[in-house]
Amino acid sequence: MKKRYEITIFGRELAVLSDAEDEQVAKVVRYVNERMEDIVKSSEGLRTVDVAILAALNISEDYLKLKGVNQDLCDQLTHRSEKLIQLIENAS
Repeated sequence: MKKRYEITIFGRELAVLSDAEDEQVAKVVRYVNERMEDIVKSSEGLRTVDVAILAALNISEDYLKLKGVNQDLCDQLTHRSEKLIQLIENAS
């Protein structure tokens, strides 16, 4: 069941609904705020909307990289499992 959370992102208060646990929501909020602060430190004079867009792009890039790594690991595990099954069947 979704729970309502009052969060603050980059100084702006928002209400969100999430199935996640309190700790996970807090981690996400911290991560987004950290990414936005990193952008502000490296680029002066950006509007808040530009900071948010750049943060979304950076977070999306991180996600897609990790998704690719995860898929590679799943493929490796599938391949190894198939080899083990073959070895077991051949030993029988």
